[in-house]
Amino acid sequence: MLQQYTSLDHRNHPSNMATIPPVTRISSRLIRILGCNPSPMTLQGTNTYLIGSGPRRILLDTGDANVKEYIGHLKTVLMDERVLINDIIVSHWHHDHVGGVDDILEVIENKDSCNVWKFPRTDAPEPEVRNAKLKNLKNGQIFTIEGATLKVVHTPGHTTDHIVLVMQEDNSLFSADCILGEGTTVFEDLYLYMKSLETIRSEKPSVIYPGHGNIIDDPTERITEYINHRNHREKQIFAVFEEHPDKQYNEMDIVRTVYKETPEQLWPAAAYNVNHHLKKLTTEGKLLECVDNEGGNCWKFVSASPSL
Repeated sequence: MLQQYTSLDHRNHPSNMATIPPVTRISSRLIRILGCNPSPMTLQGTNTYLIGSGPRRILLDTGDANVKEYIGHLKTVLMDERVLINDIIVSHWHHDHVGGVDDILEVIENKDSCNVWKFPRTDAPEPEVRNAKLKNLKNGQIFTIEGATLKVVHTPGHTTDHIVLVMQEDNSLFSADCILGEGTTVFEDLYLYMKSLETIRSEKPSVIYPGHGNIIDDPTERITEYINHRNHREKQIFAVFEEHPDKQYNEMDIVRTVYKETPEQLWPAAAYNVNHHLKKLTTEGKLLECVDNEGGNCWKFVSASPSL
């Protein structure tokens, strides 16, 4: 039955826009199972990864809740491989990564011995998991399983609890939502997110396996592209205020000006990111936050003080 899986040599992989099959054997120690939950925010769906080469393996992320197609593919892989899931590692609290935990635990035969791990949130309660007690991940924690050694790296910014994994055998990196296979991601804290991008770059990954989209074969270039993109966006946003120093703008005003090439359905996500740029610029004293005539938040340019 293994021959039904799509085999993949990532070194010769085509464009990141290529269709992701439901199940892909990436290597002898890595199988990708697509979450089957496509949307504008999840791209073709959430990538979940079965890691290891022995009878007990690690599953990274679980997709959304109540996706029978995904659970069916996962069960088929476990039966074909004749393996159990020893540990489930959740990269962060978003529903498309943690949502499938209970569904998986309900169908695997070792649900009572399967550990579910997640880095603690600092901004809100943990997501509810009915069938297991979440165990706390720690920065630098090592998971060793036959065929794979994984290091946990805390990378806040997208969320406070976000982590990536480094597979030490080949220095590949599972980036979850810090870096996507196509496009850019949203974040809760721009300052921390930029630091996390630098943390990932310092790991010098050989390849990146993202939480959404296809494999990234040029990790250094892609990470640098992400950093440059955010810096470029900030310059674009600030330029709007510099060009019209007497006007006030809210997030959507900026989106309509700066994100003209972005599909309108993604404008709310763009406005979310713009808000964080505006807050960062406010902290730096370059913008002033104020209230518009309708009681909403807006920002205006802060003129430089004249030299004495």
